[in-house]
Amino acid sequence: MAKKCLACVAVFVLFQAAVIMVLALTVLKIKSPKIRFNAIAVESFTSNNGNNAGPTPSINMRLLTQLTIKNTNFGQFKYDNATLAILYNGVPLGEAVIPRGRVKARKTLKFNVSFDLTSDRLNGNNNNLGNDINSGVLRLSSQARVNGKVHLIKIIKKNKSGNMNCDWNVNLATRMVENLNCK
Repeated sequence: MAKKCLACVAVFVLFQAAVIMVLALTVLKIKSPKIRFNAIAVESFTSNNGNNAGPTPSINMRLLTQLTIKNTNFGQFKYDNATLAILYNGVPLGEAVIPRGRVKARKTLKFNVSFDLTSDRLNGNNNNLGNDINSGVLRLSSQARVNGKVHLIKIIKKNKSGNMNCDWNVNLATRMVENLNCK
């Protein structure tokens, strides 16, 4: 009788260990959030290719974007303020702050961000800007890193960060964003 009871306890313990192992490998596996541009629109744009209107090429542009933060975890993701930068040849043309917040478990948070881009920050590093303006296609990229914590079952807290690196082209004739590619 004691051996039978001991065998039942051993089977129960093995079953519980298997259930905990399955949960640890699936539900409790914490992943980094995904940050992406959902849409980008050019609201206004002015340019000078450096030939007629002035000595150096320049651009001024206002972009309206929809940014998404996707949390694939089974716990909420709380993140701090972050900076999103729009770059031309690695030099920031504009920045925006992503305000701190939270994304619920297995949800996607969408919000709008606007940018005022200006080539004034290039400080003479705009040799290719006049050529890009003349070609009608402006190649831009963006970078952002959102740091925060994933909270599982109100006990487990794990630091995670989501990175965004996007490349795209702005067609200056149509003022449309083309070839948006985010990693």
